[in-house]
Amino acid sequence: MNKVKLLMFILFVVALTEIVAEYFRLMPLIYVFKPSISIILILLYWFSSEKKDALFFLTIGTSLLTNVLFIPNDLYYIFIGLVVFIFHRFINIFYILKVMKIKDFIPILLASVPFLLVFFYIFLDTDLLTKEVYYIMIIHNILISLLGGIALSNYVMNDNNRSSWLMICVLSFVTLHFIIFIEKFYIQLQIFRPIAMTLNTFAYFAFYKFILVIEKSTTN
Repeated sequence: MNKVKLLMFILFVVALTEIVAEYFRLMPLIYVFKPSISIILILLYWFSSEKKDALFFLTIGTSLLTNVLFIPNDLYYIFIGLVVFIFHRFINIFYILKVMKIKDFIPILLASVPFLLVFFYIFLDTDLLTKEVYYIMIIHNILISLLGGIALSNYVMNDNNRSSWLMICVLSFVTLHFIIFIEKFYIQLQIFRPIAMTLNTFAYFAFYKFILVIEKSTTN
């Protein structure tokens, strides 16, 4: 078994353990296995990629930091985590635009509109946000909608392998964003956390596959 296949197996085991730990709120396991998912993805990319783009490591690294900050159910750490996550999302979008060499932004803006309408409808319907979180969530909604617009417009105009991986990645992110918002401000169900962790892992694995496909297509 080569290193990549071994790491994929370890990722599956670690992710499954983390999902179970989230459901039962086993905090010692969550502190170990939640950041481990990002570390394994970094190792996967290191052994799979010939380019080893620094932006990939920065993207997953900031995701790791965000995940750690979100573990304690403390408003201070959640606020810091949200700020770091905004930085992470900017890097994420910049990285995707860079590797895809997108020049026409009109389709992206048009495709972002449905996402904006859905998220701002849900967002404006709650009065439970503090002033600080309110402005951060506005930025989050815009960025996730823009990410959705990039994936949707690219998938419609270029139905290929890399578009499919990006679409899977972003749909997972969008659903994750929706579930977290509902869980934090509307309905708190125990099942939401493991679902969110499943989507988070799947989204970043799809992102890893998307980057690899892009890199291989540019080197061939």
